[in-house]
Amino acid sequence: MRETAAQTTISPGQPSLGLYSPRRSALLRGAAFFILWLVLIQSLKLSDIAIGAGATAFATWLSLRLLPPATGSLRFGSLLLLLPHFLYQSVRAGVDVARRALAPRLSLQPGLVSCPLGFGPGLARNTFATITSLLPGTVPCDEVDGVLVYHCLDTRQPVVEQLWEEERRLARALVAGRSHG
Repeated sequence: MRETAAQTTISPGQPSLGLYSPRRSALLRGAAFFILWLVLIQSLKLSDIAIGAGATAFATWLSLRLLPPATGSLRFGSLLLLLPHFLYQSVRAGVDVARRALAPRLSLQPGLVSCPLGFGPGLARNTFATITSLLPGTVPCDEVDGVLVYHCLDTRQPVVEQLWEEERRLARALVAGRSHG
């Protein structure tokens, strides 16, 4: 039995944690949108600031509707630590594909493997599928009964174990929200 990705569960009866506070999320997003507005417009005229405040309010509202704070957040430090590994895997995948293309006599056993994950459907799973598409010799191609299916160039390799390791790495950079319980 394998360990699943770390997830945090907050039941509806629990008090709201500061990390998941809708008010905190709205304030942070609003501040970020307003700063972006100021950087783009580069003007401190009262009329420009008023328009920016309206645009910021709308962008914040839309952002909260499309990606509610309950869906989780990122640990940016952990995400930055994931970047060198991601770049290494990308280069490794490119070299692996080039090696296989230039040496066609390599023994391959292409096929499909199923990989059950701890990530539920949604942004975290989609991000995981995107990142793992850069692993050497694998590409996500389907989802059956909540399990991702990968096409692999060599099914004799420990593909599922590699995918689980990538899941653990990504899980360290994510903070699960209430809807991920």
